[in-house]
Amino acid sequence: MDYNTRRNMLILPEYGRNIQKMVEHATSLENREERNKAVNEIINVMGNMNPHLRDVNDFKHKLWDQVAQMANFEIDLDSPYPTPKKETFTAKPNIIPYLHNNLKYRYLGRTIVQLIKAASEFEEGEKKTELIKIITNHMKKSYIMWNKDTVDDSVIFEKLSELSNGKLKVEGDAKLTETKDIFGKKRKKKKIVFEKVKKQ
Repeated sequence: MDYNTRRNMLILPEYGRNIQKMVEHATSLENREERNKAVNEIINVMGNMNPHLRDVNDFKHKLWDQVAQMANFEIDLDSPYPTPKKETFTAKPNIIPYLHNNLKYRYLGRTIVQLIKAASEFEEGEKKTELIKIITNHMKKSYIMWNKDTVDDSVIFEKLSELSNGKLKVEGDAKLTETKDIFGKKRKKKKIVFEKVKKQ
């Protein structure tokens, strides 16, 4: 009996063993014209297996590359695309450079810290005031979500001043959005949707 464990390993399992055998047969053909004709037929079959990808850019290019992969890059073809190199598929991907600088208040996230830095460089005026309002309200929301507790507005204003090195300050009787309003709108919306469904 012919077990899979005794067969050659499938290079691209998604195409199955029959396609793999077709590619192996095409590779063994000595006549170049016959070999090209066979591979074109194989690519048509592979395309029929994924009809939803026919309109995707470079889909044909991908199929030609996959045939080369299944032939272990040992097939000589008149491909309409540049012949891929084995190293392209075996090379390790570049290491993603992660940011290692630690945030003082992790619950605020890196974006808020960057916004605070950007707002510090704004000229005094209405735009800067509005930006500070948006930042502080988001800081309050993040604080409540992280700590599951209410927070006094003065605490948020202190953190804003600290993170901006004293460049951004909220003075006077400024008030942020109430805690119940920050999360209440979403709950209210869900309640309205539920009531509509119930009526139906």
